Amino acid sequence: MASLPNIRRPSKRGTSALVAPERDRPDVRRLEAHGLTWQHIEEPTEAETAWLAEHHDFHPLDLEDVLSRRRQRSKIDEYDGYVFLVLHFPRFDKRTGRLQATELNVFIGPGLLITIPKEPLKPISALWSRCETRADARFDYMSKGSGFLLYEIVDQMFDYCFPILDKIGFKLDALEDAIFEGQSRELVRDISNVKQEIINYRKVIKPQRPTLRMLERAVQRYAPEDLEIYFDDIVDKNERIWDSLENYKEVAEALEATNESVITHRLNDMLALLTIISAVILPLTLITGFYGMNIDGLPFARHGVASFIALLVIIVGLAGGVLWYFRKRTWL
Repeated sequence: MASLPNIRRPSKRGTSALVAPERDRPDVRRLEAHGLTWQHIEEPTEAETAWLAEHHDFHPLDLEDVLSRRRQRSKIDEYDGYVFLVLHFPRFDKRTGRLQATELNVFIGPGLLITIPKEPLKPISALWSRCETRADARFDYMSKGSGFLLYEIVDQMFDYCFPILDKIGFKLDALEDAIFEGQSRELVRDISNVKQEIINYRKVIKPQRPTLRMLERAVQRYAPEDLEIYFDDIVDKNERIWDSLENYKEVAEALEATNESVITHRLNDMLALLTIISAVILPLTLITGFYGMNIDGLPFARHGVASFIALLVIIVGLAGGVLWYFRKRTWL
């Protein structure tokens, strides 16, 4: 099965048509409320990483991870003044029709949260818009510190994962109904595609399971004391997704095995039918072969139409007898 594709980024020779071009000026969105600063950078380029290096005391290796075109592993790097997170979430690419992994980098410190998705993420963009336009949303999400805002972002990203998971479940249900409707051969590719989506989804979720378990401890100094139960809820959502993927994996494998059995059964029916036809025709061919050799002395050889009718009766009777025998032995 093909592995998850890497996130495509601009190359030194030119700019890909699928990603934003390199910017001369950094594109950093900033929102301040209740003593918390939230900075948001989508699809970072060298301009944004240079801006981060200039305005924040982040480790160069973290900035290198932000700019890297290769997908980083899920991790938590703790420093004296901040924590650097790398998380991954599934995203269905309508252009390619495939499930891909998108990376979210986060810097969190006292009174500071910087979110850096490698690709635009709808839940984060929607949350930013609410906080930007509504004072009550800024109070709800930004008045409890950077740790609580991080929880809300990660929680909404996992909520966004469930509709993708449901689509896989709907596909499996549709495949199960279609297997016995005479579409087995056409379903081979569909089952393979669903299995690939499940495998790709598992590759996104599995590596960050230990990372999420460490998340609460890593950011507790930037969050209220009662935030532990909230991060436990994120871990629970991740485990629910993983359990569903495990079930879907077993269902997909069972559907594949069932589909192969149906195809084999139908192929056996075809072979049995061809065998019966051959067995019926064989003695008839033998008789007609003898009379086609123009040898004198064969019975009914010189009786004209009467001999033809007699031979036709014999042939039909012989064919009927063979079919009766097959039916008596339950071969037909």
